[in-house]
Amino acid sequence: MAADMTPAQLIEKHRPTLDKALETIRTRAYWSPHPEHPKAYGETAAPDGLAAFEALRGTRFDLDQPGTDDWVGEEVSPYGPELGITYPHPDPEVLLPAMRAALPTWRDAGPETRAAVCLEILARISARTHEFAQAVMHTSGQAFMMAFQAGGPHAQDRGMEAVAYAYAEQARVPEQAPWSKPQGKRDPLELTKAFTAVPRGVALMIGCNTFPTWNGYPGLFASLATGNPVLVKPHPQAVLPLALTVRVAREVLTEAGFPADLVCLAVDRPGEGLAKTLAVRPEIRIIDYTGSTAFGDWLESNARQAQVYTEKAGVNTVVIESTDDYKGMLGNLAFSLSLYSGQMCTTPQNLLIPRAGITTDAGPKSYDEVVTDLAGAVSGLLGDDARANALLGALVNPQVKAHLDGAGELGEVALASRTVTHPEFPGATVHTPAIIKLDGAKPESEAVCRTECFGPVSFAVAVDSADDAVALLRDTVREQGAMTVGAYTTSPEVERQVQDVCLDECAQLSLNLTGGVYVNQTAAFSDFHGSGGNPSANAALCDGAFVANRFRTVEVRRPA
Repeated sequence: MAADMTPAQLIEKHRPTLDKALETIRTRAYWSPHPEHPKAYGETAAPDGLAAFEALRGTRFDLDQPGTDDWVGEEVSPYGPELGITYPHPDPEVLLPAMRAALPTWRDAGPETRAAVCLEILARISARTHEFAQAVMHTSGQAFMMAFQAGGPHAQDRGMEAVAYAYAEQARVPEQAPWSKPQGKRDPLELTKAFTAVPRGVALMIGCNTFPTWNGYPGLFASLATGNPVLVKPHPQAVLPLALTVRVAREVLTEAGFPADLVCLAVDRPGEGLAKTLAVRPEIRIIDYTGSTAFGDWLESNARQAQVYTEKAGVNTVVIESTDDYKGMLGNLAFSLSLYSGQMCTTPQNLLIPRAGITTDAGPKSYDEVVTDLAGAVSGLLGDDARANALLGALVNPQVKAHLDGAGELGEVALASRTVTHPEFPGATVHTPAIIKLDGAKPESEAVCRTECFGPVSFAVAVDSADDAVALLRDTVREQGAMTVGAYTTSPEVERQVQDVCLDECAQLSLNLTGGVYVNQTAAFSDFHGSGGNPSANAALCDGAFVANRFRTVEVRRPA
């Protein structure tokens, strides 16, 4: 974009994309303006992106933002190398007033201009997808292809989706409207009314370690598109992808004639707990958070001055009652359990299987046979180390490794985890998933399967019947929440029961997936990620409720 590109020129450039996004959130069809294949970005994009990432290592990441009182950074790649990058540490007493001062100009720009600027930011990020992929890979531990797709085009899609919803909600009310009330024989009462979408104030986006861009972009762009300055507070081990995002946003805002301080970065010192300090500041009026239930609950209870959107943790469950594609079911589940070493908020944890077994197109299968065959499917999928590394990535932190190490004490091991050596990064911690058998009738087993075990651990839970599976599913979603629910059944009655649970308890359901779509994946513009209606999250990515309360409408009326 040229330095003198006006808001009108930005609107002309990006309006067709915005219109297509608006159409797609209405039709829920498949659409993505961001290519998923690495080669789509040009022959030199991959080496150029790697070189750009390597050039950042060991440097000071200067953003020229106000209130910097220190330089901090402690990122170590889950693949082994230290990044050695330092970032600005903020003095909130200086930074937050500067961000507040930037708000009026951005508010007055109007929804269409804000949307166009946001889409230009996303276009700039898209052009650097290979660089962002390296940053996501070496902060989250995702394998390269997943980091490229989920951290790149899929994250950008989610950001654009939020912009579309934000624009649609603001555009519901016209900017100007004449008003005339008849008065019989007297002249009518006539007014002109102006309506302005007024942002709440500074938004705080608290990033996560595992999906810094995918989980971060919806809140960031929803707040920015509705007129709010955004302070980005990344996870201390996953700063770089969001720092790059902030740098791009500041560049685009400046070139478009807006204050760069509409988007700033806040990185904390080791052990500082800056998120907790910032969250209760009076200037912070919106908070977006992805992470542990404990801190999410704390935010909801203590950040009373802010509108808080949380995605926390749940216990994702799959009911396995019957199938007409046994091989396809096993392959689909094996992939779902293995992808990114189970370090997704949507990965299935509990597999509820009747102890009397299930009916399949390959004949009846006992509980033990189902578990053994699933373990075999996972082992077959990950038997080749090259494929295993490409699917598993690296464990993101020692806590995940501790969950895996302790899994064998929770029940009978049906599939033991094995260590995988990464040929390029010998310091990476890579392990295949473990499957643990549990007897759902035992209180100690029920306690285990009602607790989230984040990482590559799943539980094959023997239940007395399909009715018991449905009852346990209901209790788990109601009490612990779930980002995803899956079911395999050829019975219309069981399907109805599972669907009723998900409608009653507000959980997203996938039925009988046996092909290339998996329970732990969602598509922007079409699928809702979370629902906001059970304890795992109080918001959905993305719907009208996710954006509508980030602004209020203020009316000014005058005699015509």
